[in-house]
Amino acid sequence: MATPDRQATTLALAHALSAAERGLAVLPLSRTKLPALRSPHHDDPGPACHGECGRFGHGVYDASTDPARVREMFAAAPWATGYGIACGLPPYHLIGVDLDTKSGTDAPAALRELGLRHLFTVPDTVVVLTPSGGRHLWLTGPPDVVVPNSASRLAPGIDIRGAGGYLVGPGSRTAHGAYGTLPGTARLPPAACPPALLRLLLPPPRTPHRALADHHGHGLVHFVLTAHEGQRNTRLFWAACRAYENGLGPALATPLTEAARHTGLTEQEARATIASAARMTGHRP
Repeated sequence: MATPDRQATTLALAHALSAAERGLAVLPLSRTKLPALRSPHHDDPGPACHGECGRFGHGVYDASTDPARVREMFAAAPWATGYGIACGLPPYHLIGVDLDTKSGTDAPAALRELGLRHLFTVPDTVVVLTPSGGRHLWLTGPPDVVVPNSASRLAPGIDIRGAGGYLVGPGSRTAHGAYGTLPGTARLPPAACPPALLRLLLPPPRTPHRALADHHGHGLVHFVLTAHEGQRNTRLFWAACRAYENGLGPALATPLTEAARHTGLTEQEARATIASAARMTGHRP
């Protein structure tokens, strides 16, 4: 078990209680950024428990806005030096956009390109600076929409924290350094996620599994052909990304372009979107 760092734990608890006062559900984290409390069921092969047993150790399912419960969790984990903020819960239904700058990626630039392509800008909101030089953007989603977690699905280096995920809270200290808010953003309310970005974060509408599995890509072309106004570019971008990920990009570039033209996009718009998908998936258009 880790050696307690009383000062770091005290500061983490203070920050966690402050976040809880704002309506953000929190849980203690260790220096590894993982939940500090071990599962009480680690030797139990029974059905998964999400906290129904009443004990601590269920990860993000332990997150709470109740000050007394938060104090109890930190008392049970005196080695905790940080705290997590659960995403997807009321009242904010928080969505975390994690922009990484490691491994040669430029996630902020990729997000700007997505914004230009899909006509959205990220509003002023809470921005948390990470020890590695990355940024976490806090956005809110509609209460009736479930945003899933994803890693580099939008673009390399852009991870999304949604329902069932959590963000490392500002004021946390980890093995790699401290998290803190970008000056001027600490007291901002989390801004609403732009609708165009929200559409990109959601899973695409279900299409028949057999069609998507077709190695000729007929399902992807059909997916684009059946797009309605308002979803044409988003569907084309998604289909082109899947095509390149499965090695079908060059073969499907022309069929996807023709399908997009059939829905009302110009050839120039379609080819630009397909080229963007190629870049986002690490391929040459």
